Amino acid sequence: MLTLFGAVVVTFMMIFYALEQRSLWYTLAFAVACTGSSLYGWLAGTWPFGVVEGIWAVIAYRKWWILYSQKQAEPTS
Repeated sequence: MLTLFGAVVVTFMMIFYALEQRSLWYTLAFAVACTGSSLYGWLAGTWPFGVVEGIWAVIAYRKWWILYSQKQAEPTS
C-alpha cells in the first residue's frame, strides 16, 4: 500500500506540474502532491527524499500564495 501511495502522489506531482501554467489551482494541487510525496518519503524511511519533497512543497505553497494574492489584488472590470 505504501508503494502504491508513493506512485500515485508522484504521478499527481508530474501531472499537476505540467498543468501549472493553466491555472493557479494546479499550482496548489502540485503543492499538495509534494506534501504527499514528502510524507511517503518519511514513511518509507527515505528521509532525504522526504526533506527535499517537503522543501518543494513549501516552495509550491509560497508560489501559489503569491499568485493567488496577485489575482485577488487585480481590479475587476
